[in-house]
Amino acid sequence: MKKILFALSIIVACSEVHAQAINNVPKPEKVETAKAPKFRFLKGEVYDFGKIPEGPSATHIFEFKNVGNEPLIIQNASASCGCTSPEWPKEPILPGKKGIIKVTYNTDGRGNQPFDKQVFITSNVATNNNKPYELRIKGFVTPKSSVPQDVKVRK
Repeated sequence: MKKILFALSIIVACSEVHAQAINNVPKPEKVETAKAPKFRFLKGEVYDFGKIPEGPSATHIFEFKNVGNEPLIIQNASASCGCTSPEWPKEPILPGKKGIIKVTYNTDGRGNQPFDKQVFITSNVATNNNKPYELRIKGFVTPKSSVPQDVKVRK
């Protein structure tokens, strides 16, 4: 009887150790397959506005193509701050078709300073560590002129 109980306790202990080892295995990441949808931005994923004037909003359109073999679906696009707003297609982008993501930066009140903002794209595209796809805009906002436009400066 003691041998049977000892054998059962060994079996239970081994199964518990094995179960813990299975739980410690990291979850697999999204694996990019040949069929998966895939972004290809036609003019890059970063846009530099250079120097832009304070006041009007600055807009850039990121054009992309789905170079995968399944429809590309963008669930959401969010910006790193409230001064930047993205617009994205709500309908699926079929394989081989193009789409755009419009990013607008509000320069009002941001004169005389650089900016570097991110837009995070949540989609069905496989990325490293399941992180959202990232676009960036950057530049420098020049301050408004302290001289009103309708006042002539004497020389």
